[in-house]
Amino acid sequence: MTETPYYPVVLDLSGRRCVVLGATDIATEKVATLRVIGASVEHVARPFRRGDLVGAFLAIDASGETASHADVRAEADREHVLLNIVDVAPQCDWIAPAVVRRGPLQVAISTSGESPFIARALRERIAGLLGEEWAPFTQLVGRTRRRLRRAGISGAVQQRVYRRLMHSDTLALLRAGDAAGASGVALAIEQSARDADDDSPMGEVVLAGAGPGDVDLVTTATRAVLADADVVLHDALIDTEVLRLCGSNARLVDVGKRAGRPSMDQTVINALMIDAARAGDLVVRLKGGDPFLFGRGGEEVDALRQAGIPVRVIPGVSAALAAPAAADIPLTHRGVAGSVAFVTGHRADGSIADLDRLAGSVDTFVVLMPRHLDVIARRLADALEQDRPAAVISRATTAEQRVVRAPLVRIAAAARAARMEAPSTLVVGAVVDVVVASAAASNRREAITAR
Repeated sequence: MTETPYYPVVLDLSGRRCVVLGATDIATEKVATLRVIGASVEHVARPFRRGDLVGAFLAIDASGETASHADVRAEADREHVLLNIVDVAPQCDWIAPAVVRRGPLQVAISTSGESPFIARALRERIAGLLGEEWAPFTQLVGRTRRRLRRAGISGAVQQRVYRRLMHSDTLALLRAGDAAGASGVALAIEQSARDADDDSPMGEVVLAGAGPGDVDLVTTATRAVLADADVVLHDALIDTEVLRLCGSNARLVDVGKRAGRPSMDQTVINALMIDAARAGDLVVRLKGGDPFLFGRGGEEVDALRQAGIPVRVIPGVSAALAAPAAADIPLTHRGVAGSVAFVTGHRADGSIADLDRLAGSVDTFVVLMPRHLDVIARRLADALEQDRPAAVISRATTAEQRVVRAPLVRIAAAARAARMEAPSTLVVGAVVDVVVASAAASNRREAITAR
């Protein structure tokens, strides 16, 4: 099917004569919407009659009277009136989109008449993302823009101001009803632009969690900052679907560390972030899972602050929690497990002297990235019961997720036989078998049980 070549526009209908035909609920809704935006509305609460559209700029036939469609279409053509016949796209000059309205901010969604349901569903999703605070925020940014333009501030500096406003506390303050506080933050950002030279940097670094793999588990806050980023320094195992959330002009740099392969030194990563921020860029350090769980995020924040770089952290969903949940393994379960501990695999192969004590002190033990699974499993089997239930989850939450279950003494051999791939997570404890039946029967993933 050939797509209808609709051209999206935003019309100023203030004072223009708009005719709405019909005595239906839809007609009443259209009348109310047009009046809100200042149109001069004539509501003709009946089907079309010759002459109804004379002198009109725009018309909506919401009568549902199919017999008059040809006549109303013909008169619209003669009188050069923009016509919409509700739910009859081939007879329309324009199609009314589903709209999210936040004061001067309007987001319109159209499917070119293919599926009004999809348009409405997307409207509800977007409405949930854009709270009522976006109306005063849009007005605040508009006032700032006009002042900066009158002051002759360059376009490049203006863009930095708008970006800082987007990522400041302004929206949160407006959401909390603190208009004065929001205005104060905005004025401080504006003043810093007035006081600075055009080339003065206003960069920032954001450490953001990319979640465990599934793009649907990336938080709204991380999605927003990725869309705006100039530079994204990302871990090696970040899924390509997550990287597609980055803006089209963002520069992507793989700074990930992979076991057994050449990798970038942490000091080099720190220098890249600092240099880009000093150049005025919005830099996102995109880290798998959560930035502060075995990800050296704390070290990076410390280095950035010592260098005088503004930095903030956006938490992410950690594989420590997501991988077991995606495999139907509850880390705690009434009557089975009430405590849990987490370690990282690259330290659990022997460098943690009290690994045995730690594992024995909790009901559920989770090892992230168990690179030396044989060594880890052997140590744990010696410290715990050798038949303690265990599971390895590979590529958790993605379409390639696989799960192997086996007694602790055999889990490494079972994972090796199944050719489990990184990234993976080891879970040890009775919770592994709590819902094993439902996990094995699930059609969402492949489950392998070795007994």
